[in-house]
Amino acid sequence: MPLWTSKKAIQEANDYLFITLGCIIYAVGINCFLLPYQITSGGVAGIGALIFYAFGIPQAYSYLFINIILLIIAIKELGFSFSIKTIYAVFLLTFLLEFIRVFLVGYGASHTADFDIIYNQMPQIVHGDAFMSTILGSACVGVGLGVVFLHNGSTGGTDIIAAVINKYRDVTLGQTIMLTDIIIVSSSLLLPGYTISRTLYGYTTLIIVSMLLDFVVDSGRQSVQFFIFSSRYQDIANAINKTGRGVTALNAEGWYTHRDIRVLVVLAKKRESTNIFRIIHHIDPNAFVSQSKVIGVFGYGFDHLKVKDHSSKNPKIRPDSPKPSDEAPKLNLPDWVEQHNPTIHSPHTD
Repeated sequence: MPLWTSKKAIQEANDYLFITLGCIIYAVGINCFLLPYQITSGGVAGIGALIFYAFGIPQAYSYLFINIILLIIAIKELGFSFSIKTIYAVFLLTFLLEFIRVFLVGYGASHTADFDIIYNQMPQIVHGDAFMSTILGSACVGVGLGVVFLHNGSTGGTDIIAAVINKYRDVTLGQTIMLTDIIIVSSSLLLPGYTISRTLYGYTTLIIVSMLLDFVVDSGRQSVQFFIFSSRYQDIANAINKTGRGVTALNAEGWYTHRDIRVLVVLAKKRESTNIFRIIHHIDPNAFVSQSKVIGVFGYGFDHLKVKDHSSKNPKIRPDSPKPSDEAPKLNLPDWVEQHNPTIHSPHTD
């Protein structure tokens, strides 16, 4: 089997492993901390929770039914490749939601002295503290979703709706998901006996889930930049290249000594920084190294560069429109400006 095929297979297996882990964390957060307190979260899971609170139908059933409809739409509009890992995550999460719910109901029934069992035979793990349960449940949901997204997966639901809308309208995924989730949580006020405080807990879940989702995804994609100054730059560059990371050698001049030197520039994932430091220290313990965080790295081995073309949506920009001139615009100075010192530059040309 070719090497690149083996690496791809390992990467795919790693993705499915972490998608499974993320779904487990997600299902634990929903069943252990949110459903027993009648707290509504966002997404299709939130719709399933509303149906569960209103009619007692297990959340997993409505979650699967709605997602099957959305997956059919996704395959038609976005292609099958978009949906492979989503299909896996949806069916796995459906199983986990029901399995953990049944397990908790059985466990709570056999340990009635240890838990408060108030709603639908589900034990309340955090005794009488809905707010703390909201925080714990939201944290699990946010971390679980972050792990799934970080490994190119999706739990379906509002993600599919947002992707389809984003295909035809200039609306970001985040805006669509947030608007949909707000509508879902607000709908809980229509349930009989539902209090405003529980709705506010639902809004709290949206905030915490969003923050932790961004934190997990950003942490997993953090990159660092190295500047390496060493007389043994060739050995260091060769060693780093063997790890699969590229190295760029820049010509430079030490201003104090006025000697020509080579500076190595390395862009790597944050998790790879320790290994790079070990390589440098092993080859040249006296090397001068600068490490800094970078906001984003796009290209081979990192994130893909995504640029959306808005030219077709802006009637003011046409292919035959004249391009802006490279020359600095001429300024007509008012009479009160001293003409003997007209050193004024356009900020666009400096």
